[in-house]
Amino acid sequence: MLSSTGERTGLSRRKRAVAAVAAGAVVLSGAAVWTSAFVKSPAQAAADAGPPALDVLTAPVERRVLADTVVTRGTVSASQTVELAPAGATVDGSAAPVVTKVMVRSGQTFAAGRVLLEVSGRPVFALPGALPVYRDLKPGSHGDDVRQLQQALKSVGHSTGSDPSGTYGTGTKQAVAALYAAIGYEPVPASGMAEGSEGDPVAAARDGVKQAQRQLDGLLRTEPGKKQDATAVRYAREDLAEARTHLAQAEAKSGPMVPASEVVFLSGFPARVDSLTAKVGGEAGEKLATVSAGRLVVKGSLGAQEKDLIRPGQKVELLSEVYSEKVTATVTSVADAPTAAEGGDQGEAADSQGYAVVVKPDTPLPARLAGQDVRLTIEAATSGKKVLVVPVSALSAGADSRTSVTVLGASGERHRVEVRAGTSGDGYTEVVPAGGARLSAGDKVVVGVAR
Repeated sequence: MLSSTGERTGLSRRKRAVAAVAAGAVVLSGAAVWTSAFVKSPAQAAADAGPPALDVLTAPVERRVLADTVVTRGTVSASQTVELAPAGATVDGSAAPVVTKVMVRSGQTFAAGRVLLEVSGRPVFALPGALPVYRDLKPGSHGDDVRQLQQALKSVGHSTGSDPSGTYGTGTKQAVAALYAAIGYEPVPASGMAEGSEGDPVAAARDGVKQAQRQLDGLLRTEPGKKQDATAVRYAREDLAEARTHLAQAEAKSGPMVPASEVVFLSGFPARVDSLTAKVGGEAGEKLATVSAGRLVVKGSLGAQEKDLIRPGQKVELLSEVYSEKVTATVTSVADAPTAAEGGDQGEAADSQGYAVVVKPDTPLPARLAGQDVRLTIEAATSGKKVLVVPVSALSAGADSRTSVTVLGASGERHRVEVRAGTSGDGYTEVVPAGGARLSAGDKVVVGVAR
């Protein structure tokens, strides 16, 4: 009985020992797996931290029209812009000129002959013409500005009669008087004095003629039996002729004038009021309003590196982001010298300067675009037809100065193809295979290396 019990006890101990050994083996195996997964040698750690294997980047060869473009910004404005800053006329010359009426509003269009403002009771009106006013236009004046005034008067319905072109004569006086009557104002006399008033040169000249005539008449009336003084009569006749000459000169220079402060000449109508700062009661300062005329154009600026790429006649795409409107246009002029940026001064750095470029739309722009900032995409160069092109980064030059591209085959092999480069634009270059080599659209060329 005891023997049987002892045997069973010994067997249990052996089973427990085997289980313990098996459990230890499992633990050791797990530790080995953990160690192999998470514990690395310094060499293995460095290898894992290193860069991956290198690979190449490719781009397809394409066939398309290649264009080199320059993108800049521009502002839509009229071909002529004029700032109104009339000094005006005062009643006695002592008080500062003030704005007494404002007849237009900002954004309004107006016709030729329209009164825009009134300064110290005097009108400021617009007439057609390209030559800026630079002097008072008075009777007896001659010149291109007088010719322009005559043409402007005729355009608004006032004939200048038989006056020679460019001469401010009697017919022009009558037309000026008619113009002022039509706009509701009295014209300013050229002498500065009303006709017939004290100090009026015409009235003074007429008095001189009367006196000379009376003097001659007195000498011609002699008493019976008394001999005339021939010398005195001759002198009297000469005095009368001289007085009449003075009168003719005074009359030629008298009459209504057009003061430089009262007229602005604009190249086309209807014209527009771009901005208006004048207020009734305010002093007539440096700028009362800005008006513009003529067809809307776009004025932009080019950097020094872009200026040589742009020339008159090149095509432009004009985009208004505000109205999502695209219009084709043409470069009309590029400045030869740089100008300071808007609001800058002569002390600014050279890199703040640009070369002015003017772009004319192929069709008239709507008035709502006036003053808008727009994007200009200028076509500086074009291949004109579809050509074979590759990215600029695909080109390489060897020691022999030959240009080539590297083509990647379907199986991964690489081979170089010599090419001749042509027009470049927008990151691409036209290529023509050289030396009998073949290159086709769809081929993949190496443009770089990627990790």
